[in-house]
Amino acid sequence: MEELPSPGPPGAGLGILGSMVIAEQTRSRRKKPLVTALLMVPVVLLGALAALRLIGFDGDWYTLVALSLTPYAAAAGVLLGGLALALRRWWTGGVALVLAIVLAVLVVPRLSASDQREVHGKTLRVLASNLLYGRADPKAVVDLVREQRIDVLNLVEMTPGAVDGLAAAGLFETLPYRVLHPAPGAFGSGIVSRFPLTEINLTGDSAAKQPGAQADLGDGVVAEIVAVHPVSPDVDTPQWEREMKDLSRAAGEHGLRVLAGDFNATLDHAAFRTVLSRGYNDAAEERGEALVPTWPADHTPVVTIDHVVVDNRAAVRDYRVFDVPGSDHRAVFAEVRLP
Repeated sequence: MEELPSPGPPGAGLGILGSMVIAEQTRSRRKKPLVTALLMVPVVLLGALAALRLIGFDGDWYTLVALSLTPYAAAAGVLLGGLALALRRWWTGGVALVLAIVLAVLVVPRLSASDQREVHGKTLRVLASNLLYGRADPKAVVDLVREQRIDVLNLVEMTPGAVDGLAAAGLFETLPYRVLHPAPGAFGSGIVSRFPLTEINLTGDSAAKQPGAQADLGDGVVAEIVAVHPVSPDVDTPQWEREMKDLSRAAGEHGLRVLAGDFNATLDHAAFRTVLSRGYNDAAEERGEALVPTWPADHTPVVTIDHVVVDNRAAVRDYRVFDVPGSDHRAVFAEVRLP
């Protein structure tokens, strides 16, 4: 019986065209593991971020930055999972979508307002503003105070020059009581109020001044106010951790307490959540506005690091943010109803 000739490799006998087909098939096979690997790298990073967030580990400056971007990571996980599935990388796409869902479960509730307590006490309107080394427009700050009928104003990065500018703009005529600790650069802070203030120490030592005061609201009602500005973690992460820990004293030790200012932290940082766990609520989260970014306001705001944090026995009736010319932070406002 005559032996049939071997059919040869695919494309044999097709000349140049056959060679091109074979070459393309070979390149396609080589691309597949590369595409998978390229998809797996961000999935692994997404998994690491989800793990850090779930176990409550802030780590160093780099992981703190990554954690602050958790809302964006959740959205990126959806896009990454969809891309992987479109490329028929089923396991990679599935894992990415699961991780995205995990992060979304943590983030999406910030879009809905919480039910507020039925309380009938006094109302306190609080505004906090980072003045960016005293460069914020003092007239804009004072105009905002008047327009929003502010009772208590917390100022950080308050320089001696900023105090002079605010005085010239009429701030102390509107809010006559004050506890001021101006300092050069980012280290000065102050509390200005419609109500009489008595200075008290509520935070311990810190790199920047974080003054505390008791505000006498009348009829025997006292509120404790803290102008918050822990050191930026990119300057000294361990010091930031210590100062955040000092902020986490239990609410209501001496009176209902309001912490307002630049926390250099988001809801995705364990140190900030520890503060809340001691009897506080984040005003933005209570009103479903916790994904509204506050920094850097001089470009496109990306993260929410400025907060008004209130005793959880109070009700948050309103929350808003305002751009302040000359500052890289949005001012944060909350209307709080006391028990």
